[in-house]
Amino acid sequence: MIFHIDIDTFFVSAHRTIDISLNNRPVAVGGRSNLKIFDKNKVGIKLFDSNSGAFVNPVFYNDQKKDFNRFFLDTPGNGKDKVRGSVVTPSYEAKATGVKTGMPLAKALRFCPDIKILIPDYVLYHDLSHKLHIFLTTMFPEVEQFSIDEFFCDAGGWVKDDEVFSFAKRLKALIWQKFSLPVSIGISSAKWIAKLATKYAKPNGIYIVEKNQIYDFIENIPIDSFPGIGRGYKKRLSRYFITTLGEASRRRELFYNWKKPGIQLYRRIIGEDNEGISYKSGRKSIGISRTFDPICSRDEILRRVYILARHIVFIVFRHKVNPTGYFLKLSYESGARVKSALTVDRIFSETLCKNLFKNIFENIHNPNECVIKITLSVGGFSSNNLKTLSLIEFQKDHEHNTLTNVMQTLREKYSLDIIKNGIEI
Repeated sequence: MIFHIDIDTFFVSAHRTIDISLNNRPVAVGGRSNLKIFDKNKVGIKLFDSNSGAFVNPVFYNDQKKDFNRFFLDTPGNGKDKVRGSVVTPSYEAKATGVKTGMPLAKALRFCPDIKILIPDYVLYHDLSHKLHIFLTTMFPEVEQFSIDEFFCDAGGWVKDDEVFSFAKRLKALIWQKFSLPVSIGISSAKWIAKLATKYAKPNGIYIVEKNQIYDFIENIPIDSFPGIGRGYKKRLSRYFITTLGEASRRRELFYNWKKPGIQLYRRIIGEDNEGISYKSGRKSIGISRTFDPICSRDEILRRVYILARHIVFIVFRHKVNPTGYFLKLSYESGARVKSALTVDRIFSETLCKNLFKNIFENIHNPNECVIKITLSVGGFSSNNLKTLSLIEFQKDHEHNTLTNVMQTLREKYSLDIIKNGIEI
C-alpha cells in the first residue's frame, strides 16, 4: 500500500508550531514576493535548497530575517498599514468565512475582519519539511517528497494489510507529537489513487481505497480533481462528454488512441499504473519569478532580468547541470503576457546566461507597457539529454564557465550578492 501524506494548511500550521495563540482562529499566510533581491546594496542573499521533490522550489533569503520579512507587507508611512499581495494559505477557520487561496489580502480582510495575516517564512517551511522528510525515512523503507508539504511512502512488505489503518493512526500521532503538524493521509495500492484519496481524508483524517474499491471510488469524481488532468485534458475530454473519472474509466480506447501520455493517464485513473516511489533525481528545469508594482522603465526591467538570471546561475552551479534551454515571460499591468524561449547548445556560464536573457527580453518587450512580473527558467540540461555542445565558442565559453565557478565559490562562502554586474547596481 502507498501512503500519500499531506500536511494540512501547511504554511499556517508551520506558524502554529511556534505560536500556539494562532490555534483555532482565522489565520492566513500571505503577502508579496520577496523583492529584497532587487536591492542595489548588498543584503546577504543566500539559498535554502535542502528539500527535493517534483514541486519544491528553492527559497532565497537574507541574513536579516526581519528586514527580509517586511518586504511582504507595505507600510506607506501615513500611520495605516497598506496591505498588498494575496492569500497563499488560509486556515480552515478562515476558509469557513469565504477566504480562499489566491484572494487579494484586502478582500480577505473584508470577508473576515478578524483574520490574522501572517508574513511568509519560507525558511521555516523548508526546515520543517526537511525534518519531516527525515522522520518519514525512519518509518518507511521508501519515501518520495512530492512537494514541500506532500510525501509518498511505500509500505509494501513493511505493514500488513490488516494493520494499515492502525499504522496510519500511529503515524499521525507521532507526527503531531514530534512536529505539532496535522496531516491527512490517503492510502491505496495505486500511487495516484492514494493522492486522490487524501482529498477525502482532509482535514486531519485518513482515507483508504482498497484495490477492489477503486472503480466505485472514482465513479462520480470530477475529472479535473485527478492529479495530472488540467485545463488541456479537461477540454479534450469534454469534447467526448466525459466529466467524471468513472466515465473516463469506460473509454479505454479513447485514451489509448492518444499514445503513451494517454495510456499512462488512463492506467493512473483506474489504479493500474504500477508506479512506485521515485527517489530524488536531477531537476528538469530551474526557474524563478517575482511580482512587483508596475515598472515602465526599460532599464529597470532589464536590471531585474539580470538579477533574476544571477540567481538562476547560482542554482545551476549548485546542482552542477548545463542548461541549453532558456525561457523568459513578462506579465504586464494590462493583463497581457509575452514569452519566448531559446535553445543554445553551449557551455553554461553567467555571461552567456545573462546575454541570452537580454536578447530574449529585447525581442519580446513592449516599451509601451508596464511590467508587473518577470519569470525566468532554464532547462534542457545536456547532462540529461546528452547533447553535443558547440565547439565554435568552446574556448571562450570554457573561460567564462571557469570564471563563474570562481564567483560561485565566493557566493557560497559569503552571499549570492557579493558579486554583481554593473547593470545590476
